[in-house]
Amino acid sequence: MGFLPILLIFGIFYFLLFMPMQRQRKQTQKMLAALENGQTVVTSGGIVGTIVAIEGDNLTLRVKPDNVKLQVMRSAVSSLVSTEVKK
Repeated sequence: MGFLPILLIFGIFYFLLFMPMQRQRKQTQKMLAALENGQTVVTSGGIVGTIVAIEGDNLTLRVKPDNVKLQVMRSAVSSLVSTEVKK
């Protein structure tokens, strides 16, 4: 009976901390897998660019205003700015 409160506290921590982190990780993996040419993304370094080429885990981003092309890893993308594909 002395272990019941400890197990209850551990269960609460699991549902409040670990489950949301796992859910967010799955959403991020799903977003990274669904990246396409023409989408505007933000990297973990804060660079905003449009995807112009995808080669495996490497992405080529076009960064405005000078249309500079940068090559970044897929895992460096932190968020998607727009979901519509521009063609």
